[in-house]
Amino acid sequence: MSVRTELEGRVGEVIGVGDWHTITQADIDRFADATRDHQWIHVDAARAAGGPFGATIAHGFMTLALIPGIGPALELPGVKMIVNYGLNRVRFISPVPTGSRVRVIREIAGVSEKPNGIHLEERVTIELEGSAKPACVAETLILLVV
Repeated sequence: MSVRTELEGRVGEVIGVGDWHTITQADIDRFADATRDHQWIHVDAARAAGGPFGATIAHGFMTLALIPGIGPALELPGVKMIVNYGLNRVRFISPVPTGSRVRVIREIAGVSEKPNGIHLEERVTIELEGSAKPACVAETLILLVV
């Protein structure tokens, strides 16, 4: 069975749930330095304690950027390389306070053929432990080079 055929048969299926990952202030500070986004809600713990979230929070784009690093790995026999192809839609649903834990859930949303491989659409949910709402929901696009 080809990789494409196998994936097409799994559309709508959750293909992986990552481990919980704790968001530290050091992580947030490094992201702020890398992106030059030092807004006080992210990096000033004293000011943020009196702010709308009661603590510093991770940048939305930091939460999104965690997907490849803390998400469950895609292990697909016959695939030579996996390339981030882009995003269709991203929503930051809940703030991610310092010290909270998040995890990634990947679901196959669609599969199509491209000249240089297989185009995989995923619905990725970044869960926030203890919250009824996720931190982030994104439609990601991946190119699988076969």
